[in-house]
Amino acid sequence: MDLQQLREQIDEVDRELVELFQKRQQICRSVAEYKIENGKKVLDAEREKEKLARVESMGADDFERQGIHDMFRQLMAASRKLQYRILAEKGQGIKLPFTRIDHLKNDARVVYQGVPGAYSQQAAQQFFPDAGSLAPVHTWEDAMKAISICDADYAVLPIENSTAGTVSGVYDLLAFYDNYIVGEICLRVEHALLGLPGASLSDIQVVYSHPQGLLQCAQFLNRHSDWRRVSLNNTALSAKKVKEDGLVSQAAIASPAAAPLYGLEILQEGVNYSEANTTRFLVVAGQKVFTKDAGKISICFELPHESGSLYSILSHFIYNDLNMTKIESCPIAGKNWEYRFFVDFEGNLSDTTVMGALRGILEEASYFKILGNY
Repeated sequence: MDLQQLREQIDEVDRELVELFQKRQQICRSVAEYKIENGKKVLDAEREKEKLARVESMGADDFERQGIHDMFRQLMAASRKLQYRILAEKGQGIKLPFTRIDHLKNDARVVYQGVPGAYSQQAAQQFFPDAGSLAPVHTWEDAMKAISICDADYAVLPIENSTAGTVSGVYDLLAFYDNYIVGEICLRVEHALLGLPGASLSDIQVVYSHPQGLLQCAQFLNRHSDWRRVSLNNTALSAKKVKEDGLVSQAAIASPAAAPLYGLEILQEGVNYSEANTTRFLVVAGQKVFTKDAGKISICFELPHESGSLYSILSHFIYNDLNMTKIESCPIAGKNWEYRFFVDFEGNLSDTTVMGALRGILEEASYFKILGNY
């Protein structure tokens, strides 16, 4: 036979495979109906293991058995996803205690981490131009506590920077506290080197800033290798310290807006090495709410240590045609070499496809939390 004849034979087998797949999926619809009527879970892990072992044994050698294993694992995954979708369409998806609202409060009480002049304050002012109050707190956890005990309506927290990466501590707090993301804002970061009036670059011996600020200005700082770098909790707090210490040998990397607030001068502008340097801030609330026009969902989950577990979870986005925009992994405290995954994807909690995907993730993950829809 020539190649064309062989391809025609493969095409014929493929047509038969498609027909058998369609027949299998139709039976799976009946399985979903049965599970709805009897309140059974979609995932039956033990049956799947038994099924895989049985079909694998039909292979002639190890290579063929592995191929059979992979094919049937995909078939069973497709079956589960179809069942999740049918459950969601019939109102049997996961029950979410989230309330849809028209809009967030305008005259809100807002907290941010740092001191006046911090980038977090600027982000809060831009997101809540009519805020009833903007109050600083000492740490990110203080901000989470404030909304947990209703001392504030919203907290504004940094989550990632386009050059320095993720703010992992905030991810940990989102997983721990019963607070939820309701908005986001991206703020362009333009760091400046601030010092006492009359100081010059030749006077500087110590530079203070937030760790992210030091990272974002590493190229500039590397040209002054004799300067000692000291991390503080906030860029504006660094400016405040330079003013209070009153030493010309000290400088701070902070927003230019912090200079007049603390009586400092800009010794050099634009010290961050990326002109596109942007920080993404989250707006977090103590209630499980989402606006009707929300278009992004954030979740976190943990997985069993099994081959293909992450692939299986992520396939729920593909099958439901949901666009995943970010995935991040963070170590779990107290569990060596175990990780919690954070995922952002497009959608609204009112969408049937979203509910189908979330139902599948909930059943297959060992831990799962919706962090917000915004």
